[in-house]
Amino acid sequence: MGTQLLENLANQLAGDLFYDTTYRTLYATDASAYREMPTAVAIPKTTDDLKVLIAFAKEQKTSLIPRTAGTSLAGQVVGNGIVVDVSKHFTKILEVNPEERWVRVQPGVVRDELNQHLKPYGLYFGPETSTANRAMIGGMVGNNSCGSNSVVYRATREHTLSVKALLADGSEVEFGTMSGWDFTKQVSEASRKNGSATLADKILLKTNSILSNPANQEEIRRNFPKKTIERRNTGYALDTLLDMEPFTQGGEPFNLAKFIAGSEGTLCFLTEIKLNLVPLPPKESGLVCVHCHSIDEALRATLVALKYSPYAVELIDDIILERADTNPEQRKNSFFVQKTPTDHFPIILVVDLSRDTRSEIEQLAAQMTAEMQEVGMGYHYPLLFGEDTKKIWTLRKAGLGLLGNLPGDEKAVAVIEDTAVDVADLPDYIRDFNEILMKHHMHSVHYAHAGSGELHLRPIINLKTEEGHRQYRLIAEEIATLVKKYNGSLSGEHGDGRLRGEFIPQMVGPHNYELMRQIKHTWDPDGIFNPGKIIETPPMDTFLRYEAGQQTPNFQTYFRYKDQTVLQHAEQCNGSGDCRKTQASGGTMCPSYMATRNEKDTTRARANILREMLTRSTKENRFDHQEIKDVYDLCLSCKACKSECPSNVDVAKLKAEFLQHYYESNGVPIRSRLIANFARLSNLASFVPWAWNGVLGTPSLRRIANRVVGFHPDRTMPLLEKTTLKRWASGREQRAKDNRNNMADSSIHPVPHAQSPMRFYLFCDEFTNFNDVEVGQKAIQLFERLGYDVVIPEHGESGRAALSKGMLKYAKTLAERNVQLLKDVVTADTPLVGLEPSAILTFRDEYPDLVDESLVADAKRIAENVLTFEEFITRELEAGRIKPEQFTSESRVVKLHSHCQQKAVSSQIPGKKALSLPKNYSVQLIPSGCCGMAGSFGYEAEHYDVSMKVGELVLFPTVRQQPDDVIIAAPGTSCRHQIKDGTSRKAKHPAEILFEALK
Repeated sequence: MGTQLLENLANQLAGDLFYDTTYRTLYATDASAYREMPTAVAIPKTTDDLKVLIAFAKEQKTSLIPRTAGTSLAGQVVGNGIVVDVSKHFTKILEVNPEERWVRVQPGVVRDELNQHLKPYGLYFGPETSTANRAMIGGMVGNNSCGSNSVVYRATREHTLSVKALLADGSEVEFGTMSGWDFTKQVSEASRKNGSATLADKILLKTNSILSNPANQEEIRRNFPKKTIERRNTGYALDTLLDMEPFTQGGEPFNLAKFIAGSEGTLCFLTEIKLNLVPLPPKESGLVCVHCHSIDEALRATLVALKYSPYAVELIDDIILERADTNPEQRKNSFFVQKTPTDHFPIILVVDLSRDTRSEIEQLAAQMTAEMQEVGMGYHYPLLFGEDTKKIWTLRKAGLGLLGNLPGDEKAVAVIEDTAVDVADLPDYIRDFNEILMKHHMHSVHYAHAGSGELHLRPIINLKTEEGHRQYRLIAEEIATLVKKYNGSLSGEHGDGRLRGEFIPQMVGPHNYELMRQIKHTWDPDGIFNPGKIIETPPMDTFLRYEAGQQTPNFQTYFRYKDQTVLQHAEQCNGSGDCRKTQASGGTMCPSYMATRNEKDTTRARANILREMLTRSTKENRFDHQEIKDVYDLCLSCKACKSECPSNVDVAKLKAEFLQHYYESNGVPIRSRLIANFARLSNLASFVPWAWNGVLGTPSLRRIANRVVGFHPDRTMPLLEKTTLKRWASGREQRAKDNRNNMADSSIHPVPHAQSPMRFYLFCDEFTNFNDVEVGQKAIQLFERLGYDVVIPEHGESGRAALSKGMLKYAKTLAERNVQLLKDVVTADTPLVGLEPSAILTFRDEYPDLVDESLVADAKRIAENVLTFEEFITRELEAGRIKPEQFTSESRVVKLHSHCQQKAVSSQIPGKKALSLPKNYSVQLIPSGCCGMAGSFGYEAEHYDVSMKVGELVLFPTVRQQPDDVIIAAPGTSCRHQIKDGTSRKAKHPAEILFEALK
C-alpha cells in the first residue's frame, strides 16, 4: 500500500498511525508461533477513529485486526492488514451498577484492574485468565476466555450482557438481551424492509434463517462438542444461539452479544462491553497441593477433588516445576514442593477449597485428603493459606512464560495446547494423547485446568527444522482426530485463530462449517474484520515465526549466555506479555511501558526487535540497526525482566550487548563516553571539588553545563564532598596508628587485630567514594561500633556506568582487574560488602558472564561471597553477632524503597529485616517499581520526562503522603537523588539510619 495513502489516513485520525518498519515488526507477532508483517499499526483515540479506519479498509480492500494485550496463542492478532491497538486509549470503566450487578467498560480495561475498581462495591468479574494482570476485557470477549476458576464462573460469554460495536459498514449497534417474541418481531420488521434493510437487519435475518431450519438444528446438535464441556470455542457459537429463545422453548433470552464472545474480532469492532458481576469470592483462601507421581494419578485425583465443590482444580507438571527452579522469582514461589522419594519433581494438583472460614476449609481438606489416600492418590498434601496461596497462583500463572526459558531451539510449542473434553473423559483422553506423542518420539508439557477437562498440552518441537515443521502439522492433525473421537472441543479458551481454523470442518462437519461461512459473509461482506481467522484460514503451518532450515550465524558476543546464543536468549520471549502489567499489579517490570503504555516500550518488543534483526538482517554486523536502537532507547536497564519475566529474558544484558556491537559500526557518542568514565572524571574533580560544586551547585550554571553535555537542564547534579571516602578512611588509619592511646575519639579507627573474626572487606564503590562520602563514613563507624574490622581492599571501580552505556570492552577490563585483585582476598569468612546495590551486584550478576574464560571460576567464587549492606546485616543478625539491643527503643516509621537490582538479583527482605533491628521501628516496603532515575537515564535530556513519569507512578505520591517524621529509606544513590528531585524529601541509606539508631 502506498505511503501517501497511509499518510492521508494518519492525518484523519485523532490517534496515531505507524507504518515504519519498526512498528510493523513489533506487531507482526503475538504469543503464538505465527508471524506476518502488517500494513500499518493504528492506535485510535476515539470511536470516530475506528469509523475512519473501517471506511478506509473498505475502500482500499484491506483489513483491520483488533488487538488489546496481544497475548493470543493461535495467531488471532497476526495478519497483513492494519493492526488496531485499543489498549492505550480505550481503557475507561464507564459505569458500575452495584444494585443490578453490572459494569460497562471499554475493551482496553485490564481484567485485574477492573476487579480492583469493583472491590469497594463488593463485586467481582469472575473469569480469570493466567494473564489477568494484563489481559484486557476486549480480548477476553474476543477469545471467550475462561481461566482457572471456570468450574465456578465458567467463561466470559456467560458474563457478557451486551456490547456496543461498529459493523462492517461503520454503523453503530448495540446487541443485548431480547425475548424470543422481540426477536421474532424484529425479524419480521426487517424482512419487510426489502432493499432498505440495514446490515444489522441482514444479520438478524440470516441468524433466523439458519437457526429456524430443522435440518440445521439437527446438524448443530449432532456435530458440535458435548454440552457437558463448559469450555467450547470451536468456530462460531451457533450451538449457544440455538439454545436460546425462540429456537429452544424455555431457553435463555436471545442475545447476539454472547455469540460475539469467541468470534475473535472477525464479525464487528467492539467499543463497549457490559458485563455481569458476582459477589466477591469467599473471604478465606485455602489450597491443597496434592503431590502425585504421575499425570494419570493427578487426573484421577481430579475426579475426587471435584466432589468437594472446589473453586479451581489446576495441574502443574514436573517440567514446569523444573523450569521454575531455574527462575529466581518462581523458585521462591515453589517453597511448598516436596520431591518424590526418587528425587524427581512431582505432578501437583492445586485444589482451591476457598470458603468463608478456615475451619470449613480444614474440614473439607481433611475429608478430601483421606479419600485420596484411601485409593492411593498422592503422597504429600500441604494445605496453604493467606499470602502463601498468592505465591502458588503466581507460580501456576507463570507456566506459559516458564516454558519459554527452555534452553536451545526446542520449545514447548502452542499447537494442540487448548483441547477440552468432558472432565470424566480426561484421564483416558490424556492417555491416548501421550500414546500418540510416544509413537512419534515426542513428549509434552501438561498444565492448567484439570477441573474443567482442559490441560494445556505443549509438545517440545524445534520449529527451525524441516522435521519440526512436519511434526507441527502432524501432531495437529492427529490430535484433532483424537478430540473428535471424544466429541471434545479443539479450542477450550485460546480460540481458533489461524492455528485451528483449518480443522473446524473436521470438528463440526462440513455442513456446519458452511453455516459459519454464511454468518461471516453476512456480518462482514467485504472481509475487513480480521480475515483468515476461524473461517477460510491459511494452512496452519504457514506464516510461522521460524522457517524450516533457518540458518543463523554464530555470533561472537562479549557476554556469555548459558547453554545458548544471544539470539536464543532473545527467543526465550514467547510473547506472553508479562511486561505489559501496570503499576496497579505491583512489581518493577517494565517501568517504561508503565509510563508510556506503548507496546514499543515493553520487554517483549525489545526481545522481538533483536530477534527479528539478528535473524533476518543482511548486514555483516547484524546488530547495526537503528530500529533496535530506537526500541531499546527507553530501556532503563532496571533488570526487572531478569527475575520477573517467567522466561528470564535479561533485556538489560541484551541492551548492553547490542550497544557495544552498534558502537563498533557507528562509534561511541561523547555523552556515553563521559558517563562511562564517571569515576575517572570524578577522581580528577575531587582534587578541586569547589570548582565542580561551584558550577553544578549554581542553578544557572548547572543548566548551561547540563545542556552542553546533553542532560536535562532541570535535573540537579550530584556534588562532590570535600574529600573522598578512600582518603578519609586512609587518613583515619594513619591517625589511628599515631594515636593508639587515644581511644576516646570514636571517629578514629582503633585498627583491630589482624586475626579478628569480625573482619570483612568493604567495596568502596565510585558513587559512595565521591558523592556519598557521608554514607560511607557512617557505615564504617556503624560497623566499628558493632565490633567489626572494616577493611577497604585494593580494587577499582565497579564498571556499572560503563555497563549501563554498553561499553563492554571497557567494563570487561574493569571487571577482570577487580577479579584479579580480589580473588585471593574475598572468602566466605571475609566477604565483600557493598553499600551501593548497583555496584556490588555487578560481581554477582555481570562479572561471571563478562570476564575472560580463565577468570570465570574466580569470578563465580567472588560472586558467592559478595553481599549488599542489607544482606550482611541480616546475616550477622541471624548469626547473633548483631543484636536489636544495640539499637534505640524509640518508635519510628520507615518507608523503604528498594533498588531495582536488589529486587532482581537479591531481595527486598534483607532490607526490611535490617531496618527492623531497632525493635520499635516499623518498616514498610513502598510498593514501587523503578524510581525512574536508573543511573544516567534520568539525567539525559530526551529521557527526563519519562524518568519523572516513572517516579510519579507510585514512588513520588507515596513519599509526598508521608509525615515529616517518617524516615524515607533508599539504598540506591540514584533512587535517593530521584526522590529529592521529585519530592524535595531527603531519603537516607539504611546505613545512615542504623548508625543514627545506635544506642
